[in-house]
Formats: sequence, structure tokens, C-alpha cells
Amino acid sequence: MHIEQVDDDLRAAIAATPVPDVTKPPIRWLVAKLSPLVKPVPADGVAVSEFRDGAARARLYRPLEQRTDAALLWVHGGGLILGSPTQDDPLVGGTASELGITVVSAHYRLAPARRFPAALDDVIAAWDWLQAHATELGVDPARVVIAGESAGGGLAAAAAQRLQDRAASEGTRTPLAQWLFAPMLDDRTAADRSLDAIDHVVWNNRANRVGWKSYLGVEPGAAEVPAYSVPARRADLTGLPPAWITWGDIELFAAEDAAYAERLRAAGVEVTTDIVPGGAHGFENWGRDTPLAKSLIARARTWLAGRL
Repeated sequence: MHIEQVDDDLRAAIAATPVPDVTKPPIRWLVAKLSPLVKPVPADGVAVSEFRDGAARARLYRPLEQRTDAALLWVHGGGLILGSPTQDDPLVGGTASELGITVVSAHYRLAPARRFPAALDDVIAAWDWLQAHATELGVDPARVVIAGESAGGGLAAAAAQRLQDRAASEGTRTPLAQWLFAPMLDDRTAADRSLDAIDHVVWNNRANRVGWKSYLGVEPGAAEVPAYSVPARRADLTGLPPAWITWGDIELFAAEDAAYAERLRAAGVEVTTDIVPGGAHGFENWGRDTPLAKSLIARARTWLAGRL
């Protein structure tokens, strides 16, 4: 991919953003060890704390001025092999402050040390913790949006599917909506080696294959995968929560995100899409100070506020 395809505002930010080669095991190991040490970027007007309670471990953002009894369950990105909630402090903390909303950002176990369903189990554990502690948080448990970026967006979509099925059998609650930034939804993208020739900025298909293989324990594109492991593989999307989905038109996940959005619509799910020309993967985080990112985040929060 030529750098000229990337939006002008993002090029300087890309040059200043280190992108580790996760196809090399020593680098994956080093980045995974360093991810939890990312320095927090606190947002004004938000109290941030960490907790562990049974299977649930998360970063909790409580606005000093709580203006809604809704809440957000957030899931960080990192290709299923890297990352921690701290990396999303600006986006998540800023959302908590601007909307006056309580946010729980889930920690989850990373692949390949912990393969599927470990990460998804951890997201569900954070959901259950939020449901159980809603009253003390001043939250209406029926008004929780599930959200995430990249691999976290994929885990959020998978959690929405699993929670829908659990609700059908157990009568439990489901998310009010889905708020997904460039979600990682389909292992079959990684199996398409023709995409390797396109060196997508930030996250390319070689890295994508490492992420999916680490998570699934098999080569991406297998004939069958376990239920909830790959959101795009679910046959019936009927009844899932309304969704807002964004992606950049030049990024690796563009085709799979567009396909999932269309399948949701075909299943009768209300879907809002925001396709960003020249938007490289994850720019709302690493390029958050650019006009392009600020504009996207403003639109995203406007949609979220409208759902609440």
C-alpha cells in the first residue's frame, strides 16, 4: 500500500507510531510484556481504577459528573495477541467524561498463551460483573452498550452473539447496542494470501494470520470453527443489538466489516456505518490528535449519545 493512499493528516502520525513486526515471535513476546506498562493518559473529569473480582478483571472509568444511567463495556484491540485497557485511556476516558457515562474496560487473556475461548470468557465475565454491580455504580443493567476496537471490536461482536443466545435460554440481558471501531471479524481474510501483497498500514495480512492462528490454534480459514470464535462465521444474525461500525476504506478489515454490516442489515438489525476515506487501521487511537480522528470520534460519540 502506498503512503499516498493514507489521509494527509495521518501521515506524520504514522511516521511517529512504532509498528512492531508481530510475525516475529521474540517481538510478539516483548510487546506483550510491555503492553501492560503503557503509561496511562488520564482524562479530565474521570476517576479511573482497576479491579479484579473472581474471573472479572477490568479498568473502571467513573465520570465525576454522571449524566446517564447507561454504561459502556469496552474491549481493547491488539490482534488478540497484544494490548491492555490502558492503551485506550484517551478514547475511553474521553468518552466517559464527555457523555458522563460509566465505562468498564475488560482485561482479557491473550493468545497464544490462552487460546479461544479465554479472551471471550473474560469479556463475558466483565459483562456479568457490570450487571451484578449495576446498582452500586448507578447503572441501569438493561442499558449497557458493548464496544471495542479492532480485535476488541471482534470480541465485542462475539460477546453480543453469545449473550443473545444465553438470553434466549436463560432470560438474561443483552447489550443495548454495539459500538465497533474497525472490528476484526473474519479469519477467512487472513487465509487469503493474495492480500499479503498489499502492505496495509499498521496491520497487514501477515500479522492478521498470526493473530487468528494464535487465537484459534489452527490455520485461519478452516472448514469449521467453534461457535463464537469468529463473529463473521455465524449464520444467523437476527435479533442482534443495533450497531454502529466504522472502518477506513484502505484498511485490511474494510471488506469483512462491510460484509458483516450488510449481513446485519439483511437480518433486520439497525446498522449505522461510518467509512473513513484514507483512514488507516486504528487511527482514532494512534492518530487521535489529527482532524480526521477528532471528527470520527465526535461522530461516534454523537451516535452513542443518541442511543442512550
